[in-house]
Amino acid sequence: MSLEAIFFLLGVLTEATVLGLLLFRRAYRVFPVFTTYLAWSLINDIGEYILLGRFPGQARQIYLTGAIIDAAFVFGVLIEISMSVLKPIRASLPRWTVVAVAILIAVVCAAIWPFSKSTGLNLLDHSFRMIEQMRLTAAVVRTLFFLALAGFSQLLSLGWKDRELQVATGFGIYSLVSLFAALLHRSVAPSLEQFRLLDQIVAASYICSMAYWIFSFAQRVPERRKFTPQMQNFLVALAGSARTTRIALNESTKSDSTRYRH
Repeated sequence: MSLEAIFFLLGVLTEATVLGLLLFRRAYRVFPVFTTYLAWSLINDIGEYILLGRFPGQARQIYLTGAIIDAAFVFGVLIEISMSVLKPIRASLPRWTVVAVAILIAVVCAAIWPFSKSTGLNLLDHSFRMIEQMRLTAAVVRTLFFLALAGFSQLLSLGWKDRELQVATGFGIYSLVSLFAALLHRSVAPSLEQFRLLDQIVAASYICSMAYWIFSFAQRVPERRKFTPQMQNFLVALAGSARTTRIALNESTKSDSTRYRH
């Protein structure tokens, strides 16, 4: 059995185990998007294996479709984790907070996209270059998200036993290795054997992320701690300031519109 086949089987097995633990621990109630993403990843991995075996000439469309759906899921998972982090003060935040979080993540993705082109892949088809660009953008965003969450964990009253940080850490492990492989793509034009080795390293890191999630979700978690009063006041004040600014802009727009009609 080839090393790629071993990685494939381990990947499917660990994905299924993580998904089973999410259902067993009823974590899907808190992270429905993440749970759906794991289910999609499991189906996608098996589906790609079957489709590529039957329709090898359609590899471009198969990979591109999978990459687009995967990127959309990652975007949704990051929003979900962010809102879960803010859960202790959700009642004090305006309803449009989730929209603001989505816009912020989208702006970060848009800022990273132009710089995520891999010069070492110029000889590949345009579709495959786009696939790699999407994967690299997602890897950078996941890494930044993990670093931000870990860096501000004390202020956000997060510990390594909290689900939010556990999910972000699993993404961080895989994303950091993916970034390392992408940097090699950017600096050199790897040979076929080097490409294969880099893919194997990335696949191994993905299995390590799954193993970390298995270890994490196999354990019970303590009740989520509340924010410190200082952090709670800061976040509520920040949301209030944004709301005041939005109202002022709306009133200014209405005033300008009325003046124009007269």
